Amino acid sequence: MAEDLGEFLRARRAALTPEDSGVPTYGTPRRVPGLRRDEVARLAGISVNYYTRLEQGESHQMSDSVLQTLGSALRLTVDEQAHLLRLARPAQARQTRHPYGPEQLRPSVLALVESTIDQAAIVVGRYFDLLGANRLGYALYGLTPGRPANLAKLMFLSPAMADLLPNWRTEAVHTAAYLRMATGDMPDDPALADLVGELSIKSPEFARIWAAQPVAECGHSTRHYRHPLVGPLELREESLRVSGDPGQRIVFQGAAPGTDSADRLRMLDTISSSYPT
Repeated sequence: MAEDLGEFLRARRAALTPEDSGVPTYGTPRRVPGLRRDEVARLAGISVNYYTRLEQGESHQMSDSVLQTLGSALRLTVDEQAHLLRLARPAQARQTRHPYGPEQLRPSVLALVESTIDQAAIVVGRYFDLLGANRLGYALYGLTPGRPANLAKLMFLSPAMADLLPNWRTEAVHTAAYLRMATGDMPDDPALADLVGELSIKSPEFARIWAAQPVAECGHSTRHYRHPLVGPLELREESLRVSGDPGQRIVFQGAAPGTDSADRLRMLDTISSSYPT
């Protein structure tokens, strides 16, 4: 975890510019991308030596006030600040460790998803496996009910996803950011580490994005699709965690009433109803 903390701090420091942070440069050439260590330390009100030790993984002794000021200096989002806390206090993260191993989808959760109409609904597990979906959910991604699928692998290893998502690169960054958040929740999970390792080896784009340390929690957004059967879709997405099953979440995607996307989503539902189950 100490190495992870250092990598995260370095990535966030490199992502900031003096202009972003109000740091004067006086026109002098910059030899490093982003801010220097001494500039971050000054913004956070801590010593350069102490901050250097944090980046080198030599110290985890961060008080609440240091965590807060460091997050402010690095301009961390709420999700990034939560990730920093988990990295800085690994013992605390282990106390709230999620169960590892195979997942089970509760029948009541699956029934809720399958009963959803007018919206695509899927259940994603802690390893980004598709655990269940309604008819529209399968049809939206072009997946076959009952056939195993991993959404992270589809995103980075399936050419069909690049065709389905017109802003694939943005969605790919979001997927990596969600995966980074999951590794903070489950730092010692071998299956999660294997997933990251496989994607890093098989997808140079994933490796590049992963190195930049994006972090984000699944929440709400607007997603665009270029569906091969019904054309363009603009869908509003809500992601909800499943109570009692850490790491699982239900994702609902629906179109605004009266829009072309709503008509196309109904068309997709009609088309998918003719598929064998």
